This record gives sequence, structure tokens and C-alpha cells, in this order.
Amino acid sequence: MKKPNRARPRTPIREQQRLDPSEREAIITREAVSFFAEHGFEGQTRELARRLRITQPLLYRYFPSKEALIERVYQEVFVERWKPSWEKIITDRSVPLKTRLIQFYREYAEVILTYEWIRLFMFAGLKDLGLNARYLRMLRERAFEKVIEEIRLEYGRPSTRELPVTVLEIEMVWGLHAAIFYLGVRQFIYSMPLETDVNSIIDAKVATFLGGVRSVLPAKEKG
Repeated sequence: MKKPNRARPRTPIREQQRLDPSEREAIITREAVSFFAEHGFEGQTRELARRLRITQPLLYRYFPSKEALIERVYQEVFVERWKPSWEKIITDRSVPLKTRLIQFYREYAEVILTYEWIRLFMFAGLKDLGLNARYLRMLRERAFEKVIEEIRLEYGRPSTRELPVTVLEIEMVWGLHAAIFYLGVRQFIYSMPLETDVNSIIDAKVATFLGGVRSVLPAKEKG
């Protein structure tokens, strides 16, 4: 597993270099993503500025507080990398449900199973910044509830408009999602490489999930 290079030479400050403000902000954001993934959110902005070869006051001209910088990192990594097309994949009933779920989770895994994504998510949880809760609310609305609606339709059960999503249904989808997330934990937290390709694992987990989830679905309507 290749980690970011920690050793950065001390060089003269290059504040005189003229950069478009949006370009400068993007550079700071990219480096902040890498920095916090490496050191956690306890990492100091003074050290981040050193890595950027700028002064700390210049950094704070773009982000008035560390909290503002962390929020920008959250938006960059967790919000902006979410693809609206995934929601369409889940709900496209012209395609078999199993195929849809496999496609969604394969594409989703390509985004989240990275050094930065996994470590930032874990560090945010340990720091109790509230970022995880915000992301997971978004995930429930944009993915979990849609998956449950499609599963109910697949097995002839009442729609979520007729009968609200149950706790057990959410837990079952959580189980599938967490199993895929854990592949990243193994690689980037435990330093344990996977012994087979991610897509094969996802295919097997989706098949297992669909084979057992019907047992927790609401009963079919009588009549």
C-alpha cells in the first residue's frame, strides 16, 4: 500500500506566485484531503501550511477556521464524489435487480475503497465531528431506502409508500453496505491486502444478500 510522502523540504514561501483564487483554494483542499487522511483531524494547520509551502495566515485567508477547512474536505470527499447516476441505476426497473445492485456497488466501491476516503471516514468518526452522521443520512435517503423499495417490488411486497421501511430492512441493507466498506478498512486501516478482486467479492455479497433478505420483508398483502 502506497502512502503519501510525508517528507517535504522546507522551501521559501511562494506567496508571490500569482494563482487564481479558485486554483489556490483547490490546491489547499487537495492537500488537506491528503494531510488529514494521513494524520487525522488532529493534524495542525501550521503543518499543512508548511506542506503547501505557504504561510498559515494565507491558508486562513481561504478558510477562516480549521472547521471551515474540514467542512470543505467533507464536501470534496463525501458529497461531491457521490454520483446521482447511482440512484438511477438502483431504480432502473428495465434491468434485473441483482444486476443493478452489483453495478451500483461496483461503481460505489471504486469511489470509497481508497486510502483517503476510508481513513477520513474513520478519523471523522473517532473525532465525533458529526460528518459521519450527515453522510449516513444522505446514504439512507439516496440509496438504502431506494434499495428497499426495489427489493419489495421484486418480491411482491407492499411499497414503502404503503408501509414504512422497517428497522430490520435497514439493518439488512446496512449489513451489505458495511461488508463492502470493510474491504477498505482491511486494506487501509489494518494493512491487509485482499486476496481476490473487489468485483468478485461484491458479486458474491450481493447474491448472498438477495438470497436471504426476503425473510425480513413485510408479509405479502392478502386478497
